[in-house]
Amino acid sequence: MLTIEQLRNYGANVDDGLRRCMNNEGFYLMLVQKAIKEPSFEGLKAAVEAGDLEKGFEMAHALKGVMGNLALTPVCKPVEEITELLRNRTDADYSALVAEIISQRDRLVALMA
Repeated sequence: MLTIEQLRNYGANVDDGLRRCMNNEGFYLMLVQKAIKEPSFEGLKAAVEAGDLEKGFEMAHALKGVMGNLALTPVCKPVEEITELLRNRTDADYSALVAEIISQRDRLVALMA
């Protein structure tokens, strides 16, 4: 079962995330568990692989909101970076950022095992 301490060790700014959840640890943990199942992770990956920067931006922006509100810093940082690149439709190889985002999500999933 996922704990606040595990999230701290992961690098999340738990205090900030908890503040947004009225310091309700159970509610916060439930939201984190839902967030890591967010379909926008796979949607972002698929959009970038297909070269659909518009759809990629939509997926990244959605993830940025969710991950940012929960203060899941390790996954939020690369999401913020890719969001801005996609917002500007920057012609770039996004594969490393997508891999980092998926890797950080997978680290969160592993915490629940």
